[in-house]
Amino acid sequence: MPSADHTLAVVGGGAAGFFTAVNAARLHPDLNVIILERSREVLSKVRISGGGRCNVTHHCFDPQVLSQAYPRGQKELRWAFEQFQPRDTVSWFQERDVDLKTEEDGRMFPVTDDSATIIGCLKEEARKYGVQIRTKTKVEDLSPEAGHRYEVIIRNEPSIMADAVIVATGGSNRSRTYDWLRSIGHGVVEPVPSLFTFNFRKKVFKDLAGISVEEVSVAIEGTSFEHEGPLLLTHWGVSGPAVLKTSAWAARYLYDEEYRFAIRINWVHPRNEQQTREVLNNLRKDNAPKLADKQDRLPIPHRLWKRFLERAEISLQTRWAEVSNRQLHQLTRELTGGRYPIQGKTTYKEEFVTSGGIPLKEVNMGTMESKICPNLYFAGEVLNIDGITGGYNFQSAWTTGWIAARHLDFY
Repeated sequence: MPSADHTLAVVGGGAAGFFTAVNAARLHPDLNVIILERSREVLSKVRISGGGRCNVTHHCFDPQVLSQAYPRGQKELRWAFEQFQPRDTVSWFQERDVDLKTEEDGRMFPVTDDSATIIGCLKEEARKYGVQIRTKTKVEDLSPEAGHRYEVIIRNEPSIMADAVIVATGGSNRSRTYDWLRSIGHGVVEPVPSLFTFNFRKKVFKDLAGISVEEVSVAIEGTSFEHEGPLLLTHWGVSGPAVLKTSAWAARYLYDEEYRFAIRINWVHPRNEQQTREVLNNLRKDNAPKLADKQDRLPIPHRLWKRFLERAEISLQTRWAEVSNRQLHQLTRELTGGRYPIQGKTTYKEEFVTSGGIPLKEVNMGTMESKICPNLYFAGEVLNIDGITGGYNFQSAWTTGWIAARHLDFY
């Protein structure tokens, strides 16, 4: 076990690294813990998360159900969540006088709606347990030494000798970022982006940017990738949870396709084509004298509804009684399976997530220790783990960080 003459170097001062560091210092009081962060500030992603509110976790306390929100790492996290899950996260912060609240979609935020609350809590924990924080400190390499120790090589500064190292550098879309880990024997699953929005080849809804639909399904044509949820129209294409979930699960496929593909959107999900045709037939029968741009039976915003009429070649001056069967069929198809070619993506705000990183088969997921290098641990998104949007990526950071801190065992 760690003792007074043991040093732990935590590479990375984001959510996973910081949580690992403060828990390691608390659980092992004699341990000397140092956070090494390359940028100017720690916890920068925590600060911007959730529009500055910090989506701490997700209100799902069943490890099996929770693990299904992770396109990569699902199987391994199922058991990791038995050690530390969202219920534990809520308790951890509550014990430090930070209460969390649950929103309708399951996302959990501090009751203050301010990420500074989470950052302040973590920094106070670091101060309380004597964690050293060094920013603008870029770790360039690790050199294994005798006795399973490591020389941590830092750019333009003296090296640090550490008895254990926790790598929590987050994700990166640049493969060369992982070269220093390759040099000590680890493989790397090539990183590609996850959680991004889709850009339309033709900007068919550009003038409707900002309009949202509460429940749609988005399917990638020619694949089994299909997900439901709210959708938001943007100047470039579509965003929102339905799109972000689809991008996460299809991340590696879409990378291989060079982000050129087609999606089909059911704008009236969960209604199918037959059910939607019936609604439209009843609209035509019951509202015969009214203009077709007037309807109140489908949850489509009025401006978007008018665009669907145009795409079905129905004039806005047409009355319901004048809508032909052909036009009704075309409108039905547009509402339940509109096809939109995609060309390119846009990273979701600044909350980018990476698919790829250290292969989970090279890590003991019960302790987060490397199977290749003793006393080397991993936490957070540097692992080949990524979740959908909604607090899941922070939860995997808290979970892997807590497990690593809990199971430090130098030898």
